[in-house]
Amino acid sequence: MDCVHSTGHTTQVVTDPDAFAALAPDWHRLYTRCAAATPFQSHAWLHSWWLSYGGPRRLRLILVRDPAGTLVAAAPLMRVRRPLPALVPLGGAISDYTDVLLDDEHGPAAADALTAALAAAARTALLDLREVRPGAAAEQIYDRWRGPRRRIDDSVCLELPAVPLDELITRLPSAKAQQRVRAKLRKLEALGVRRRVAGPDEVDGALRRLVELHRLQWQGRRVTTEHLQPRFRDHLVRSAGPMVRSGTAVVTEFRLDDEVVAVDLTLMSPRLAGGYLYGAHPRLRELKADVAVMLLDACTGHTGAAGGIATLSLLRGDEPYKHHWRPERVVNRRLLLARPTTAPLLAAALADARARARGKELLLRWKERDGGGGT
Repeated sequence: MDCVHSTGHTTQVVTDPDAFAALAPDWHRLYTRCAAATPFQSHAWLHSWWLSYGGPRRLRLILVRDPAGTLVAAAPLMRVRRPLPALVPLGGAISDYTDVLLDDEHGPAAADALTAALAAAARTALLDLREVRPGAAAEQIYDRWRGPRRRIDDSVCLELPAVPLDELITRLPSAKAQQRVRAKLRKLEALGVRRRVAGPDEVDGALRRLVELHRLQWQGRRVTTEHLQPRFRDHLVRSAGPMVRSGTAVVTEFRLDDEVVAVDLTLMSPRLAGGYLYGAHPRLRELKADVAVMLLDACTGHTGAAGGIATLSLLRGDEPYKHHWRPERVVNRRLLLARPTTAPLLAAALADARARARGKELLLRWKERDGGGGT
């Protein structure tokens, strides 16, 4: 049902997947007018994700159009019932950032209308926005929310400035560390590793090779099992072509002796880029080629060519190897928004979050103690 606000803005809830598909042109225009948007808010990524992970009668797209009919705000959500009745962002666990979209030129009116529409949609459910990057458009919704609300920490992301690799090398803590990276670059050149950006018509094949190389790379070791699932592969292959054509993704193949030995998927937006996933043949490890340096060299080349990108995100994860580059630690937020009648759901979500955080803390202490006892 459409709702007309006093400003003349119209809000609508879309639940039909076919209507979601048809929104692609309008969605892309809005995406390009929202400076805070990350690649995970592009239509290609979200619609492809829905095709792989969505469920019947769960889609909830909250749309706002101005008096001329232009899409000026959107919240890509779905309804879940477990562990609590909630509206949660599309993109799920495989998306490093979630957000709403707000047209920067339409200012408070679009944000006010989207906030009101979200409050109406959340009559019997908690609005639970995970992995919200600081400065995201969703923070405008949080600031306007009139009901109970809480903001808590979510995942850690590490970020670097989007500068040439030579400049990143100077961030390393010592001259010896800088020399090691330069030696690794010379080693890659001496081995004859060459890189090539895949064109839109080549992306499907390149992404299938990425997934297969990713499987080989992690064979016999702990891996994110979702990355090996057919639905994840289908999502990547389906989304990457449109994203490459729109400039929100770059797929790079690395060759050695005319054999593709690695494939990388880098996601890009006007302000932020990040290496999302790669696959590398074990042969590179056997040759002592530093794959991390190889990928970072390629990624900084992409950001330099695009121009205007300020942030090179290492995305979620606080792994020690990322700290060699002395990145900034940025904490995503979880925004919990309720109405007075659904305040108990917010309290339950907070209790669950505290319990999970406590469980992780105890597990970490146990591992540290167990590791210490074995030395």
